[in-house]
This record gives sequence, structure tokens and C-alpha cells, in this order.
Amino acid sequence: MSKRNKKESLFTLCMRLLFILYIILLVRLLIFKYPFSSFCDTMRKWNWDMVRQGAHSANLRPFKMIRIYIKYFHQINGFDNLFGNIFAFGPFGLLLPVAFKQCPKIWHTLLHAFWFSLYIELFQLVSHFGEFDVDDIILNCFGAVLGYLYYLLIYRVYHRMS
Repeated sequence: MSKRNKKESLFTLCMRLLFILYIILLVRLLIFKYPFSSFCDTMRKWNWDMVRQGAHSANLRPFKMIRIYIKYFHQINGFDNLFGNIFAFGPFGLLLPVAFKQCPKIWHTLLHAFWFSLYIELFQLVSHFGEFDVDDIILNCFGAVLGYLYYLLIYRVYHRMS
């Protein structure tokens, strides 16, 4: 293996580890954001009625909550609700194509961000560690696309300089 291939392999390995650490941190922030005692308490009380209750309160209408966050921006912490999801998924779009060369296209990033966001929302629905909100999926995907566009910018600047 040439010296350049070794460097590329080490770089790819480091980016994959960084991506995995990012995913772990994201899961920690989005799902396990409450104290561990709350987690244990919820698990002790968990039953299927909680899932039914969560399904009834789930937001399945696209842009419903986004419109509310914009309309009542200053009253309900709209900035955190809107931009928190976008910023949280920016690194997803930036790191995925770097860490996994088989995902070089924007649609790869969008598809992976969609499935990962959907898994998080479904977990929140079933576990009762949050509420299912289709707008979170939309904002997460938008954040991943912005991250991907940032990746493209860095990629083009880097290749023009070298």
C-alpha cells in the first residue's frame, strides 16, 4: 500500500469514527435528553396505552409546527425549535459523504437523514421519550442538505487549491 493510500485510509477511518461519535451524541441529545431517573421511571410505567396516547398527539401534518414556531417565534422559543433540528443535522450532511465514499450524492445524504430521523421519531413515539413530529423530520433533512452543500463547497475549494 502506498503512502498516499495509507493516509487516505487513516483519514477515512478517522472520519467514520467521528461520524459514529456524532451519531452517538445526536442520539444522546435527541432521545436521552432527560435525567437517567426519568428514563428509568418511564420504562417502569411503559405500556401500549402510552403508545396509543402518543399516536393521538403525534403531529402528522407537514409544516404545522413549523408555522406555529414562526408565528409565535418569541413566545415559544421558536428559534430553538426551528434551528435546533437544522443545526443538529448539519454535521450529518457534512460527514456522511466524507466518511462513506459510497454516499457521494445529495440524494444519499437526504435518504440517510430521512431514515435516521424517522427512526428517532418512531422511537420517541414507541418509547414515550418525546413526541412524533413530522416537522422534525423535515427540519432534520433540511439541516442535512445544508451540511451536504457545505461539504460540496469545501470539496470544490480543496480540489481547486490542490
